[in-house]
Amino acid sequence: MEIGENTMPKKKVEEVNYQEISEQLAVENAQLNDAMLRERADAMNVRKRAEEEKLKLGGFYKAMVVKELLPTIDNFERALKALPKDLENNDFIKGIESVVKQFAQTLNKLGVERIKTVGEHFDPELHEAVTMEEGDGEQEIVSEELQSGYKLGDLVIRHAMVRVKS
Repeated sequence: MEIGENTMPKKKVEEVNYQEISEQLAVENAQLNDAMLRERADAMNVRKRAEEEKLKLGGFYKAMVVKELLPTIDNFERALKALPKDLENNDFIKGIESVVKQFAQTLNKLGVERIKTVGEHFDPELHEAVTMEEGDGEQEIVSEELQSGYKLGDLVIRHAMVRVKS
């Protein structure tokens, strides 16, 4: 052996295929990107469902509170209907009428609607028939409202009690 000659055994140099590594990394990157996009979409769907549930639950509780207030509103309205003629222009009575009007406006702001009754076709999903009257028509028409009904969107809070004429 001569001086200066490398006495170390030579390792076999492996050829690195950069093209193949690049393609593998590109495939792996695409897979990870797809997985991330699916996770984002899933997270957005979960948020959307949670928001819908929150709104639905809010509407449910709103309807429950309104249902508890309806007998009070009914009693105010009955009291005003039974008002003697000599008290019609009384300031106290005008105050009571203002309270009833304010109740109606508040319900309206909350999205609560009074169910239409008199002159409407009888709808068992909205009306509760208390009495039936014979008439000359073939259709069942609401002839009198005995108690107001209310709904919040499509949710009936309380059916309207009505008299129906057929």
